[in-house]
Amino acid sequence: MNHNIYIYILIMIGVTYLIRMLPLTLMRRPIRNVFLTSFLYYVPYVTLSVMTFPAILQATASPWAGAVAFVIGIFAAWRGANLFKVAIICCVIVFALEYLFVP
Repeated sequence: MNHNIYIYILIMIGVTYLIRMLPLTLMRRPIRNVFLTSFLYYVPYVTLSVMTFPAILQATASPWAGAVAFVIGIFAAWRGANLFKVAIICCVIVFALEYLFVP
């Protein structure tokens, strides 16, 4: 059983190394495909969103408070509020909703 863990770790190391090194070694020229360029441009934003959204709902005592704060935060950002203002608005909304509605 203990030897299998080392095999799994070596496979994970190999896969991670290949995923990171193959594009560097195989792609020598700049990418000219517009679709692929735009896809690669948005990958960090999508990854951050996928990691952040569940945490917004699970960090509060009530998922509804997190969802309401999320919607209001999107609206505030859409209206031009900076990141600090959006964070403060969302924290105040969650605090108020949990103070009023969570026993």
